[in-house]
Amino acid sequence: MFEKQFSDNSFGFRPGRGAHEALGRCKEYVDVGYVYVVSMDLQAYFDTVSHSKLIEVLSRTVKDGRVISLIHKYLNSGVMEDGSFQATKEGVPQGGPLSPLCGNIMPNELDKELERRGHKFVRYADNCNIFCKSKKSAERTLKHIVPNITEKLFLKGNLQKTVVSHVGKIKYLGYGFYRNKGKCRLRVHPKSVEKMKNRLRELTTRGNKWSNSEREEKLRKYTNGWINYFRYADMKSLMEQTDEWLRHRIRAVNWKQWKKVRTRYRIFRALHLPEWKAHELANCRKGTWRARECLTLY
Repeated sequence: MFEKQFSDNSFGFRPGRGAHEALGRCKEYVDVGYVYVVSMDLQAYFDTVSHSKLIEVLSRTVKDGRVISLIHKYLNSGVMEDGSFQATKEGVPQGGPLSPLCGNIMPNELDKELERRGHKFVRYADNCNIFCKSKKSAERTLKHIVPNITEKLFLKGNLQKTVVSHVGKIKYLGYGFYRNKGKCRLRVHPKSVEKMKNRLRELTTRGNKWSNSEREEKLRKYTNGWINYFRYADMKSLMEQTDEWLRHRIRAVNWKQWKKVRTRYRIFRALHLPEWKAHELANCRKGTWRARECLTLY
């Protein structure tokens, strides 16, 4: 009933649509000259949805009072936090099966308003980008659209995260944008790169006491998922640099595991190094990270 009402520019929690499709639509707008963006974020959206407003919007489409009553009970059922019951006077339970649908029904009112005004926009859940051709136009759009969100939808815009900027300076769904020869291209945003490296540091910490096979499995799952998500970004040089850095960290883990000189000596001999070289490397007294020559040979 609601899917056919949703905007073509809405991509979150919908069948056959996702983050990559949303990014593709952004590229289309940038390619035709919409290079200034009003990047909006609804503050704690799932926690601040007005129950009365949501029920009102639902009632316009759902005419069966029993269904509306059931949804109302679901919204008021409360949650468990740290073993204690907490009443829910506003917001929808995160992780609930109905929450993604409710999360689209309320912002759909915003989508309709943006379409009525003729704006180019892309919305994924509570993240909405409005595309304009000039900075002045973008600032004017922001000035007029924020009251609509707060007064008509009873939602709060996160003003700290709602900015007007050139498309090359925004982060959207983990991606960044840049233009090359007049065409919009995707890149991995620096904050996403830093987040990825922090996670890899956690997985290759030398003191977490994982077996090598367990560490390898965790690394494979994370890297495969990360690369699959960012596969549309231009990141050849980033991957080459990260690969070199990650291999060095893995070698550092192995080097620490070879605690004794005789263990290192046995491994280097198995690599068919000359006797004198195996003896020299086995007795290396450099720190774990600085034993670069030994680790690179391994």
